[in-house]
Amino acid sequence: MGRYPSLTVGVFNYKDSSIMGRSSDALALAVVSIDRSATVAIHRQIYDCVREAILTRRLKAGACLPSTRALAEELQVSRNTVITAFEQLLAEGYIEGRGGSGTFVAHALPDDLLRVREERNVYARASHKDSFLRSAQGVFKGRSLSERGALLARTQSSSSRDESKVRAFQPGLPAIDEFPFETWGRILSKRWRRLPRARLGFGDQAGYLPLREAVADYLGSARGVRCEPEQVIIVSGSQEGLDLSARVLLDPGDAAWIEDPGYLGARGALLGAGAQLVPVPVDEHGLDVAAGEALSHKAKVAYVSPSHQYPLGVVMSLSRRLELLEWASRSGAWILEDDYDSEYRYAGRPLAALQGLDSEGRVIYVGTFSKVLFPSLRLGYLVVPPDLVDAFITARSHTVSHPPSLEQAALTDFIFEGHFARHIRRMRALYQERQAMLVEATKRELKGLLDVREAEAGMHLVGRLAKGVNDLKASAKAQAHNVTAPPLSFYSIEAVGRGGLLLGYTGVSTKEIRSGVRRLAAALGA
Repeated sequence: MGRYPSLTVGVFNYKDSSIMGRSSDALALAVVSIDRSATVAIHRQIYDCVREAILTRRLKAGACLPSTRALAEELQVSRNTVITAFEQLLAEGYIEGRGGSGTFVAHALPDDLLRVREERNVYARASHKDSFLRSAQGVFKGRSLSERGALLARTQSSSSRDESKVRAFQPGLPAIDEFPFETWGRILSKRWRRLPRARLGFGDQAGYLPLREAVADYLGSARGVRCEPEQVIIVSGSQEGLDLSARVLLDPGDAAWIEDPGYLGARGALLGAGAQLVPVPVDEHGLDVAAGEALSHKAKVAYVSPSHQYPLGVVMSLSRRLELLEWASRSGAWILEDDYDSEYRYAGRPLAALQGLDSEGRVIYVGTFSKVLFPSLRLGYLVVPPDLVDAFITARSHTVSHPPSLEQAALTDFIFEGHFARHIRRMRALYQERQAMLVEATKRELKGLLDVREAEAGMHLVGRLAKGVNDLKASAKAQAHNVTAPPLSFYSIEAVGRGGLLLGYTGVSTKEIRSGVRRLAAALGA
């Protein structure tokens, strides 16, 4: 069963005993409510009910849950249905197993997790940040730019100027050669032949309604996002979504938290809105909320990639997610959730989105089809709180009025005909295979030069260099050997500790993976 192969034997397969007494009946009747006529899957209904009970403290930390067998019998559903719900709760940190004793509400949810911990080791900011900002101001070829323009001009969105040439190990690139272009072409052709002439005019500024409905259904079932189609805005890729959000939510000079190291596109979008960047460190639990408050407790926006942080790949823990939402609620701030590659999780089920935990409408959710299908398909989406929809749509009309109508209609058919779900399943299996091959090849060829370990999700791995090795120089050596391996420090504002290289594997064939690793070994060993 994915990440937890022993669950049905160890955690969930304990015998019903006096430990539970009548708690199984109590949980089923008081917490879990099943609507068999609903379109939401039953395992999702169980998951939602138990999660809500935990978050509202109806189920206290440490409370013992019934066995999956007992709960299945009480609800008159398949035991596998209950196991699926419990696996998701376990993966997200809501519950925990204790050997043969049973399954319990996680102790990581006491009330103090929702309060700001005042005494924490405050992240020490080096003068590096100020020098970075100063260096971005200046004159280009005798003609001065605005301060904001100079910042944008010096803020690269990619480690490479030429991304048209695909080679190992370019991050963020899907397996274009595996996309079902014949199917896509058939759908495009059919749509074009039957496209009403009225659709060649200006389209809905929020996007093609059937596509918004499809996105809302998909996000609700696959990502735990709570939204109606009216909250979905189709944009020309996630970058437009980030840019639009920053312009709507920020005034020039407003402070904005950004993960450090973090996604360069988000940095550019925030700078473009005139924001004052606040680089917040990321540890094994995700963005350090306490450090962010110490740096700037009055920030207006926090940008995060909680499901798979870019570039480090860590998953934001449940306690950090709750802490971030509590901070946003208390300070009146907004959270930009970038869910750029959540489909590609290779162990267990994909973790639910942060937006699904948000009860106050503080999260703006950003997603993209470019990472799932192919990059030149410039289609992404925003999910915004209901009271912000009109503001976002009106603001968007001043730049790009709407994405191309034909591609939106074709994508809608691609989803409803089942091709989208099938493609994701195929790519998930392929990417897992390619990741394993990359790890194996690096262990064989790069031992002592680069430490590359497998990850449970994502489209790239971070290889750590030996202490003292400059990752900028290492990346330049790789480039000279026809290998793209961006340095970890390239994504940081503050100085990083141990250097590293990013290795994308999803868009690279198995043959090129092996060849690329050999070339990289030659570069780093020189």
